[in-house]
Amino acid sequence: MNWDAFDFKLLIVFDAIMRERHVTRAGERLGLSQSAVSHALQRLRRALGDELFVRGPDGMSPTPRALDLAEPVRRALAEIEGALHPDRFDPASSAARFRLVLNNTAAVVLAAPIAEWVGRRAPSLSLHMSPSGTVRLDDLLDRGDVDLAVVGAGRVEGERFGTTTLFRDGFAVVGRRGHPALAAPLTYERLAALPHLVVSSTGDDVGFLDAILSRRGLPPRRVAMAAPFLSAAPILARSDMVAVLGERIARTLATMHAVACEPLPADPDLPVTRSVLVWARRVERHPGHAWLRRQIADCARGLPAAGSGVDSSTVK
Repeated sequence: MNWDAFDFKLLIVFDAIMRERHVTRAGERLGLSQSAVSHALQRLRRALGDELFVRGPDGMSPTPRALDLAEPVRRALAEIEGALHPDRFDPASSAARFRLVLNNTAAVVLAAPIAEWVGRRAPSLSLHMSPSGTVRLDDLLDRGDVDLAVVGAGRVEGERFGTTTLFRDGFAVVGRRGHPALAAPLTYERLAALPHLVVSSTGDDVGFLDAILSRRGLPPRRVAMAAPFLSAAPILARSDMVAVLGERIARTLATMHAVACEPLPADPDLPVTRSVLVWARRVERHPGHAWLRRQIADCARGLPAAGSGVDSSTVK
């Protein structure tokens, strides 16, 4: 390749098409017409000797060569952008926009503190928070469609991602206020006899409870109902069902709804979950990004300590 004649602006077009998988949307992202993007793509194809993108029913599908180029090109563009940014980030005047993805635990216990904390320090900053659900977070982080994610440990993995532990959590039993099972010391025998509500969207695996019950010679939980997270507390408040949830969510719900919670009885097989902050390493040195990561870590450190001896303040 004749690098002296290569137009490196074509890589910006390549990155936009890779993100959008659509020529028109790539043009809208860059402020270019569809014909301009198509012309740039033709030049890039000739320069690299590959089709790069093939039109299909769902848009532009990248070729293996394009997939190989995607991450190095994105990393290079990010390095250039970071080099051109000022070394200092002024939160008081910045109007930057950041996109965060949060799992249910973070949405319940961390979103409000982040909004308050960041709102006081960066009043013009724009934060767009959305649920993690079943989205491919690695793809969204790779494409730059998400800046940060707070999810369970292991949800996003790979050397191209940075992570830090925000807090740890145990599990608790939630039921209506005045529920007789929560009025006396909770035992696994009593827990096995209760009807259970399974919350279908938390992503928490509570199958460990059946293993504990089995080891004690008790029957597995009787699952009476499964329901989305948003409806869990109202259902529990008006029924005799109980649910096993992350302890931080349980304690927060108990302050907002007519429910109460109790930690699970002690057992050596009780797990502890970790909530981690995840980002793409290619933007790690961006001053605004680094500032926001610090703010989120500070918010996590300020959360009330979880019960059951769980350490809530560790940030590694």
